[in-house]
Amino acid sequence: MSSPDEYKERILSYIQGKDPLAVQRRTPELLAQLVEGKHETDFQERPETGKWSVTELLAHLADAEIAASWRYRQMIEHNGGPLSPYDQQLWNTLGSNASRNSADSLQLFRLLRENNLRMFDQLTDEQWNSHGIHAERGEMSVRDLMQQLAGHDLNHMEQIRNILTTL
Repeated sequence: MSSPDEYKERILSYIQGKDPLAVQRRTPELLAQLVEGKHETDFQERPETGKWSVTELLAHLADAEIAASWRYRQMIEHNGGPLSPYDQQLWNTLGSNASRNSADSLQLFRLLRENNLRMFDQLTDEQWNSHGIHAERGEMSVRDLMQQLAGHDLNHMEQIRNILTTL
């Protein structure tokens, strides 16, 4: 398991030389292309013990977008306030993510992402720079979180691509 700094560095490495907003705008479409024509049963097998299936990864992306949606708005509303981490394994269990319908998870992710992108389109520079203090990662601005989510997208799309190419 990596430290918060190592995690952040790894996630941000995925967007080196890329426009993070463009990445976020394309992710729902690219995910849909990755899973197109595949059967739901293809998504449920875990690639190895302790690793998430495609079904779980799609649900996780939706969960992460829920958390990010709240954090963006909290940073803007309460600049400098605390940001709580969330336990992604617990959310996976509580959401029964292994048994969720992949198309539903992808649709939820797409709707949440579109909502955030609409918000991004109207943010002022001051709002982009609003920040919170994440309990594990320290100070983080709206812009920082948006960039990290873009890297998070690319990380999980690559995992999904790798799983699906072994089918």
